[in-house]
Amino acid sequence: MATSTTASGDRAALAGDVVRRMLHVAAALRHQQDEAIAALGLTPAAGRALHELDPDHPLPARDLAEQLGCDRSNVTGLADRLEQAGLVERHTDPTDRRQKTLVVTPRGRQVRDRLRRAMSDSRLLDGLSAAELATLHELVWKVSDGGCPEACGET
Repeated sequence: MATSTTASGDRAALAGDVVRRMLHVAAALRHQQDEAIAALGLTPAAGRALHELDPDHPLPARDLAEQLGCDRSNVTGLADRLEQAGLVERHTDPTDRRQKTLVVTPRGRQVRDRLRRAMSDSRLLDGLSAAELATLHELVWKVSDGGCPEACGET
C-alpha cells in the first residue's frame, strides 16, 4: 500500500514540476512576443487586438472585446491607438448605422503579417531535435485535449 502512495506522490510531484515548467515556458514566450510587438511600435494589448482582427472581415468593437475577453471600453482605447497608427479604420456598419466596425488598413495588413510571424517565433525550441520536437508536439496536443481552443489564435 505504501508503494502506491509513494508512486502517487512521485507522480503528483512530477506533474506539479511539469506545470511549473510549462508556466515558465509560457512566460518566456510571452516575453519574446511582447518584445517583438514593441519592436513594431505597438503595446502588447494593441498587438493582440490587431492579431485578432481578420483583414477580410470587418469586426464590430464589441466582437473584438469578446474575442479578447475584455470590456468593450478597453477595446475603444485599443482601436483609438490602432487607428492613430494607421492600422485600422472605423467604418459605419451598413446593416446597423449606430455601430462601427474595425477595418484593417493596407498598412495594418503588413504590420499584422509581421506580428503573426513574431507571435509564432519558435527560438525557444531551437535546442530540440526533430524527433524531440515531434514528441513535444504530440504531448502538447494531447494535454490540450486534442488541439488548442479557438482562443489559441489559429485562424
